Amino acid sequence: MNAEDKKVDETEKVYVEDQVLDQTLRPTRWDDYVGQDPIKQNLNILLSAAKERKHPPEHVLFYGPPGLGKTTLAHLIAKEISAPIKITSGPAIERVGDLASILTNLSAGDILFIDEIHRLNKTIEEVLYPAMESGVLDIIIGKGPSARTIQLDLPSFTLIAATTRIALLSSPLRSRFSGGVFRLEFYSQKEIEEIVRRSAKILKIEIEEEAIKEIAKRSRFTPRTANYLLKRCRDYAQIKRVPLSKEMVVEALKLLGIDEVGLSLSDKNLLETIINKFNGGPVGLNTLSASMSEEETTIEEFNEPYLIQIGFLERTPRGRTATARGYGHLKIKMPEHLQNKLL
Repeated sequence: MNAEDKKVDETEKVYVEDQVLDQTLRPTRWDDYVGQDPIKQNLNILLSAAKERKHPPEHVLFYGPPGLGKTTLAHLIAKEISAPIKITSGPAIERVGDLASILTNLSAGDILFIDEIHRLNKTIEEVLYPAMESGVLDIIIGKGPSARTIQLDLPSFTLIAATTRIALLSSPLRSRFSGGVFRLEFYSQKEIEEIVRRSAKILKIEIEEEAIKEIAKRSRFTPRTANYLLKRCRDYAQIKRVPLSKEMVVEALKLLGIDEVGLSLSDKNLLETIINKFNGGPVGLNTLSASMSEEETTIEEFNEPYLIQIGFLERTPRGRTATARGYGHLKIKMPEHLQNKLL
């Protein structure tokens, strides 16, 4: 094996190891799943009732920003009812035949999990309606005047879907999730601390309590981000050959460009662009995207939810506007005419 092949092999090993770690950190019991208590209570009733009736649970939809635990909930539901789970995603189902193949290969009681379901083609959605509602699959054979429709009976199954953009789901599809449509909320500081503490224990990381709090404070109230920051801080402390202290966390996250409230370099770039180029706003998403050389979906799905959550950004009918708190965080003086608007 030459040096180049060895380097590629090492990179793949690190990537696979990171994926394994992510799976290891995912809760496998309801007691380990921190937060989202109203959703857990509703699911407990739904699943308990379904088990008593000896019938698969009704279809469920989870929505909310990335990294809040939608996929984990799907796995926990499958484990709770001892059902196999088949996993796919909206972009992976390109043709009606792809969906037909998935549905006809399900067994009675199986769970089908479709991530990013808002990216399903509308034609494929229409095939999904009778499958969810009546347990049948309508297939058109042939073309033109000789075309005919045959109907296949499907085994009873539960569809669990997840999306980060529920507004892109059609009303007919949303209405067929009879088990419930649940929004996952951002986590509290205390809940994130509990998640970081649990993850550190699993990863056998020697970490101080103040370091846990510092990671939680910068995690954007999101478990996936908290675990990512913990792993990167662990790497930094390992290279330095010291326990993971608050000082090490601050140093490690400074290298990553994560500030004291969890803003990344791209978050700060977004705020600075609105303030410096557009006088604090309002500015339209299309214009903002072009001026930053960033995709609109990245701004909408990654940057904006957290900036709005912490009150640094407002989304108005006329466009995006930086708030007084946003100006204050960047230590930029707010123009008088904008201050007068707030009075």
